[in-house]
Amino acid sequence: MKKLLLFIVFLSLFNPLKVFAADNTIDDQANLLTTEERVKLSNQADAINQKIKGEVFILTTTDNTEEPRTFANEQLMTRVGKNNNGALLLLDMTQREIYLSTSGNMIDYITDKRRDQLLDDVEAAMSAGDYYQASTDYLTNAEQFVDDGIPSGSYRIDEKTGKVTYYKSITGIELTIGLIIALAAAIGFFFTIRLRYQLKIGTYRYPYRENAQLELTERQDQLVNSFVTTRRIPRPTKNNGGGGGGSTTNSSGGGTFGGGGRGF
Repeated sequence: MKKLLLFIVFLSLFNPLKVFAADNTIDDQANLLTTEERVKLSNQADAINQKIKGEVFILTTTDNTEEPRTFANEQLMTRVGKNNNGALLLLDMTQREIYLSTSGNMIDYITDKRRDQLLDDVEAAMSAGDYYQASTDYLTNAEQFVDDGIPSGSYRIDEKTGKVTYYKSITGIELTIGLIIALAAAIGFFFTIRLRYQLKIGTYRYPYRENAQLELTERQDQLVNSFVTTRRIPRPTKNNGGGGGGSTTNSSGGGTFGGGGRGF
């Protein structure tokens, strides 16, 4: 009997129960989900985590008194760190508010247009009282956006300053072509110089003492006047057609976040 108990303990060390991971990923403080539902959602989140090299979460609450965006941003930064990859869906049952907070590469994956699509699905399920479906819709949309990749021409826009930062990534084909061109240029330069001078390595010495010249001159510059021109970068229109898309960002606690929310 003792041997059997020891064997079970040994196996548990290498096979931890999924419920522990669910408690961490699905923080259901409002008790909206069953244990089985939390485990299923946690497994779905794990697949996304592998792809984004970060973590996604769901948090439900009945006692939050902070502004939902501030609270969601704080919770996300506590879990993943400042500006690291992650996303958190807050279901605030007291304030009847849904809020999605994104950080790191999830800001670029979930653009404003994609965010609205995600919130449409979550809001519909929440209004119907189907909390498991709302959570599933969040994770399903997030995973689809990650699989689709960051849209071409994607950018971030700071909600306070209006500053626009464009996202640029190098594809595998572009990288390969660049390496081939650089290698060809380096080889061509080497042989051009070698043929031009026909130098014998180790024997040639440049007569720098005879050929060197040094001339020193004095020059004075005087500042007469200076001008500073400022220009406000216009905010892009909300109609982000085509493959591009923008993500509006905000700052909280020293971190940068995307996302948005709405009531239900």
